[in-house]
Amino acid sequence: MARISARQTAPPIDLFTPAFHQNPHEALAELRRTASAVPVTTPNGLRTWLVTGYEHARALLADPRLSKDMRVGRDLIPRNFADPDRQREFLAESGERSQFPHVLSVHMLDSDPPDHTRLRRLVGRAFTARRTESLRPRITELTDELLDAMARHERLDLMEALAFPVPFTVICWLLGVPPDDRAAFRRWSNLLVSGAGTDEVREASASMIAYLRALIEAKRAEPADDMLTDLVHAQDAGDQLSSDELISMAFLLLVAGHETTVNLIGNGTLALLTHPGVRQQLAADESLWPAAVEEFLRHDGPVTNATWRFTTEPVEVGSVVIPEGEFVTISLGAAGRDPARYPDPDRLDITRAHTASVAFGHGIHHCLGAPLARLEGQIVLSRLLTRFPGLRLAVDVDQLRWRSSLMMRGLEELPVFTA
Repeated sequence: MARISARQTAPPIDLFTPAFHQNPHEALAELRRTASAVPVTTPNGLRTWLVTGYEHARALLADPRLSKDMRVGRDLIPRNFADPDRQREFLAESGERSQFPHVLSVHMLDSDPPDHTRLRRLVGRAFTARRTESLRPRITELTDELLDAMARHERLDLMEALAFPVPFTVICWLLGVPPDDRAAFRRWSNLLVSGAGTDEVREASASMIAYLRALIEAKRAEPADDMLTDLVHAQDAGDQLSSDELISMAFLLLVAGHETTVNLIGNGTLALLTHPGVRQQLAADESLWPAAVEEFLRHDGPVTNATWRFTTEPVEVGSVVIPEGEFVTISLGAAGRDPARYPDPDRLDITRAHTASVAFGHGIHHCLGAPLARLEGQIVLSRLLTRFPGLRLAVDVDQLRWRSSLMMRGLEELPVFTA
């Protein structure tokens, strides 16, 4: 097959509309049939190449020719706007764009080796499998307390009552955020994730940085039994994380650590409520829960697109050649429904064999917290169905609204009847 250069392709598609977020799977399937990489525009007007096939997605997630170094990537933004007017607006306002200061991006998700290797090695010393598994009793107890509170209501929003508080509380445990500080911590994190008005986000980022800096110094002076303390004191051949690196890593753990699991619980609950046969399978055989969570991650996972990357040289993706210095968006959601990898991909099948999943990425940037997210998902969803076997939707499926997010796939609300 002849290769197609970037300059021979059609103009970028304005893909990420409200209608797309409501039902992305049909559009992504059509794009997968169209080409191995398709130019699209993001909501802020940036041109990026969307990759939708499983094999290409997995290969590119581990391809060193795709960089994640934000220090370099920032300089590529102006020239990659699809609309010249948006480009001029960005350049005119660039001096005011400080809502995400540099200190919040000195982490491993926005870096390449050798910086990434060093950061991941140090963080890995604190984020261990043993620490994750040690949380099981506390997560179970927390879940049961929230289910007890749910039992007092006939109708409620499951996102607010269960899907959000479990992972957010777990992250607060890991970072050692005292209970009295969690309301403010939640307010700042919600603003930073939401993309709200610039002034609000700038104020929230300043408050978050100041708080984390003080919290880190407290852990340094009085070590506690939490992961932030371990990060503060983690060493590798005499190397330690700097103060800015600690702040940025704590911020990354906060955002990545609870946002992903919130949506895993929400999307997984919706899948169970709309597939009664799957609920019957799980009620009959609890050993199917790990496989069920893997299938929820594949079928309608919490992370719809991998975080941004850009090419450092021309990269061939099937019949398409993406030039150097252009952004690439890898659709994890589309990869999970590629029929070349998963037969009958639109069917929810918890007996499906799962190997080499890309739901949490692949390669050196594979999500370090994936085992914790899976653990929380299994505990929360299994105990939810055991406690409320009559749980059902309080609205028609078509009335549910999905968040307009380039990266996350999650519901705004999930109204349910508990009996």
